[in-house]
Amino acid sequence: MTNKATRRTRIARMTLLAMLVAVLVILAFVNIPMPMGLSITFNMIPVAIAAMAMGFPGGIIIGGAFGLISFLQCFGIFGTSALGAALVTYSPVLMFVQRVLSRVLVGVLAALVYKAMCRTKAPLYVRGAVTGFAAAFFNTLFFMTLLVLLFGNTPELADKIAAKGVIIYIITSVGINAVVEMVVAALVTGAAGVALNKAKLL
Repeated sequence: MTNKATRRTRIARMTLLAMLVAVLVILAFVNIPMPMGLSITFNMIPVAIAAMAMGFPGGIIIGGAFGLISFLQCFGIFGTSALGAALVTYSPVLMFVQRVLSRVLVGVLAALVYKAMCRTKAPLYVRGAVTGFAAAFFNTLFFMTLLVLLFGNTPELADKIAAKGVIIYIITSVGINAVVEMVVAALVTGAAGVALNKAKLL
């Protein structure tokens, strides 16, 4: 690849990163509240797209941006998170781990999934759909696991967990959320992969 072509590719990828961050900010304000205090969110879709287009660096950058926006929502910035606002008072550091580092890991694993899918003969749409599904799955897994581990003994969660048990609490908290997020993430990311390929970003 010539220097000119390399420069164009870098500019295109930087532009894509900027666009994905902008999408994250917009999506931060369109979360769908649920009765258990959690919300349906589609912010893992830009993370999956970045992981497809730029591998680990893209997944880490957009995953980190997703986590940072989620963390700031605990303070009423970029929207609000009722549960986050209540729990961040106990430990902002633990909340940072739960909200930010978990999303960075989602970006890393999404990149790994896409890399593994590229070794198969699956169509591009399927590769993207699996990556989007995985990103949503990992997001739910890490978010809820760290929520219970780091804040399970707080008054906001302790009674609910004790009454239902950890597994039932997690299932009832994210059951509908998780299904919707995974299905939408799979469909949108699959289509985005096809579009990125046409734009020569894959």
